[in-house]
Amino acid sequence: MPEHTTGPPRLEPLKTARAGVLDVAYYEAGPADGGAVLLLYGFPYDIYSYVQVIPLLADAGLRVIVPYLRGFGPTQFTDPDTPRSGQQAALGADVIALMDALGIDRAILAGYDWGGRGACVAAALWPERCAGLVSVNEGAISSRTSPPPPTLSSPPWRPGCGSSSTSPPNGAAGG
Repeated sequence: MPEHTTGPPRLEPLKTARAGVLDVAYYEAGPADGGAVLLLYGFPYDIYSYVQVIPLLADAGLRVIVPYLRGFGPTQFTDPDTPRSGQQAALGADVIALMDALGIDRAILAGYDWGGRGACVAAALWPERCAGLVSVNEGAISSRTSPPPPTLSSPPWRPGCGSSSTSPPNGAAGG
């Protein structure tokens, strides 16, 4: 990252790769021959979520790739007629398509929220492509066609989740 005397660091220059149905804009740091790590952010944030960790990973010898996810920033669909989808399978496929476009066989996948979901899907469907997985606050990968029953999706002691009680049952930890 270039040094600046004022304001936050700029993640420039951005590169672009044709990856499946997307032209993915991304920032890259670290040695080109280093082990790859993809950092995937969550809504409503962007690649600047990782501005402090990028130099730490790059200085450790890793090739750090931080893409703008589909529908965000300068990443664009290659065809205006391509149906837009934020499905978890599409996010996972985007991760693999970007790895293919960059010639990366295996990478550590790290993300949070939607980025974590994409990382988890890629790791689950293409485990041979995943050298490691770090996922925070992404929820569970789901194959359900309908929401789970309320007893599985929200503890009854959470306010606004099916009960007027604000205390957990039997002294259980709630939140």
